[in-house]
Formats: sequence, C-alpha cells, structure tokens
Amino acid sequence: MDISGAAYAERVQALTREVAGSQAGAVRAAAESLLRCLRAGGVVQAFGSGHSEAIAMEIAGRAGGLVPSNRLALRDLVLYGGEPVSVLGPELERDPSVARRVFELAPVGPHDTFVIISSSGVNGSVVELASIVKERGHPLVALTSVRHSNEMTSRHPSGLKLLDLADVVLDNGAPYGDAVLPLPGGGATGAVSTITSALLAQMVVAEVVAALLAAGETPPVYRSSNVADGDEHNRALEARYAGRIRRGG
Repeated sequence: MDISGAAYAERVQALTREVAGSQAGAVRAAAESLLRCLRAGGVVQAFGSGHSEAIAMEIAGRAGGLVPSNRLALRDLVLYGGEPVSVLGPELERDPSVARRVFELAPVGPHDTFVIISSSGVNGSVVELASIVKERGHPLVALTSVRHSNEMTSRHPSGLKLLDLADVVLDNGAPYGDAVLPLPGGGATGAVSTITSALLAQMVVAEVVAALLAAGETPPVYRSSNVADGDEHNRALEARYAGRIRRGG
C-alpha cells in the first residue's frame, strides 16, 4: 500500500487523463450553453458551497477566465442580505431554505446560464438552488461526481440530486469519499475532486474562447492584475457588465 506524494501524483495524472477524455462531449455541450449565454448578453452564474466554492472561483473572476461571470455563495446572505455572520456554518449548505434568498440576492439576468458545482450533488442548498434555476428557465450545467452522487441519498425533500436537474452534467470522476489512497485502518487520503473539477471548468472556458476566436470575435477574458496593464484591461471589460457582476467577498 503506497501512500506517498508520488503515488498521489500518479493517481491524479491518470484520473485527469481519464476525465479529460471521457468528458470531452460534455465539455463541448457545456461550452455551447455558455456561448449562447454570452452571445445573448448574459452572464455565467457560478455557485459552489464548501470546497466546491473553489471551483466557482475558477469560473468567475480568475485571470484567463470570462469577464461576464459572477460567483454566488452562501456568504451572500451576510454580504448582501444583511444576515448576521452567525448564520454561517458547516451545516448551512444542507439547508434548502437558504437557496431562494441566495438566488434573489444575485444580479441574475434573463439570459444567464448557471454552473453549479457539488461533488456529492445531494446537499439541500445545492439541489434547491438548481431547482430554482430550472424553475426560472435558466440553462444549468452541473459539475459533480456521478459515482459519489449515485452512492448517496439526497438531502433535499424532493429526493432529487443536482445531476437530476442539470441540462449538462460534467463528471469529475472522483470516487465515493473523494480520496484515492486507502489507509490501512480504513478511510483514505488524497482528495481529487477539486483538481479534476478545476480541470473541467478550465476546459469549458477554453472551448468557449476557441469558439469566439473561430468566429472572429474578441473573447472577454481577464488578464492577471499582476501584469503591467492588467487592471486597466479588466476595468474596461467589467464596465460593460456594471451592476451584473460582483467581485467582492
């Protein structure tokens, strides 16, 4: 039983190759959804709770990423909704009742597409938000672990899971429990879902940018704020979406 950095790297490398190949069609479908959104003047709305929030950050506001993107988070209840900080906690993502408030606080437009990230795909806030997104008629891309989700019981009253509601499902290939190096006394170490989910998110963005370039359009892409002209470039693009994208929090 090899538990080492090298063993973990080997497992991750194999899994990223597998995911990149198996999800190529879903990546293209997700990119087409985002492309329709952008060409209609919409914004990509990304949501993840817990560690999945890191993937929403891959989509919204990152160098090399799409400027017309916005990140929703459970902390929006505090930042924009006036709730006390005490409402935040590890159990909040399991509460379906908070999702509608998060949606209502967001600057959502009629042509927006949603990307909801949850490796388990079963927590109440995630499933409820997905339900609201579809209720309002928005396209929905889910980034989840199909294997893990299929092993779980939904924590939403409907019994549905994120993948049941999505128009496009991106499977990050993570195993049940996420970690890939078994421990001798049970359990495992070496979580992978963040890495493979980030890979899929960036693949989708790359496909969107490729399609825009092929059509002779200039992709609205962020530059790093740590290069000489980054701030000026980014502010000029952000001005086109004033009031529709948030970069605080």
